[in-house]
Amino acid sequence: MTDIEHPGTFHGLPVFTLPPPGEGGPDPAALPRADSVAWRLDCTWEGPAFPEIWQYFLDTVDPGGVHALLIGPWWPDDYSSFAPVAELIAKDAGRFPALRALFLADVTGEECEVSWLEMSDVTGLIEAFPRLGELVVRGGGDPVPEEEKLQLRPLRHQALRSLRFESGGLPGHVVRAVGACELPALERLELWFGAAWYGGDATVEDMRPVLSGAGFPRLRHLGLQNSEIQDEIAAAVASAPVVAQLESLSLAMGTLSDTGALALLEGQPLTHLTSLDLHHHYLTDPVMSRIREMCAREGVHVDLDAADYWDPEDDEPRYVAVSE
Repeated sequence: MTDIEHPGTFHGLPVFTLPPPGEGGPDPAALPRADSVAWRLDCTWEGPAFPEIWQYFLDTVDPGGVHALLIGPWWPDDYSSFAPVAELIAKDAGRFPALRALFLADVTGEECEVSWLEMSDVTGLIEAFPRLGELVVRGGGDPVPEEEKLQLRPLRHQALRSLRFESGGLPGHVVRAVGACELPALERLELWFGAAWYGGDATVEDMRPVLSGAGFPRLRHLGLQNSEIQDEIAAAVASAPVVAQLESLSLAMGTLSDTGALALLEGQPLTHLTSLDLHHHYLTDPVMSRIREMCAREGVHVDLDAADYWDPEDDEPRYVAVSE
């Protein structure tokens, strides 16, 4: 399994976690400049609730200078829905004219398993920041109640250049909504589909608008990964029009076998790519050799690190890198 960790940098800035308020709290004068770091907010166990953390952030840091913001665990005790957090941030969006990057649910497995995060509809929050350039959303899974699952409605956003959904069970309706969005500036798109057991029910048909290339004319990196149907995705990518406009492609983290890899090799040329990421795969040595030879011949960087704990001689089920 892939360990999900807190990023050290985000949007090109070092991540700085705001120390909690209270007795012995930080001297505001000793904090970094608002524009010099990516600010991370979280609730410590049995500490202040998120609304108090949020107000403390607004009072302590100049929101007008903040470029990047990460939201960590938003519950001080029991897990709770992200909806009130999204509403609170959206309400104060006007105070963040320089905000260009948002990371929703920067939460590790030790804090909460990715598929147990109680998310919400994130559409309104995206719309609240029309200049947002980068968005990462972590979470989405089946164990949580229906009203606390990840939701997205089709939207138009002029500025968004990078969009990533990290999930152990990405719902098909979210994938369809992404394909129906109008994102003329989008350059990077990454979708982690996850496992059916955790609500990852997206199909190749759900991905067709993305694969067509028509909706995102500036797309240069595409990641369709962490999927139990990675072979089907690879076969679809092998003839997908979007590939011609890409500079990099990732089909990593899933259950890719020789079937999907051979479809890629026998499909349209991939020689224009600068990188091909297939890590966490289930390929045999002969097929890996063919991929390496093709990439070496054309100068394509390839990642072929295999899935952990997998032996091609064993009849064990294949698994995705991130599920629960």
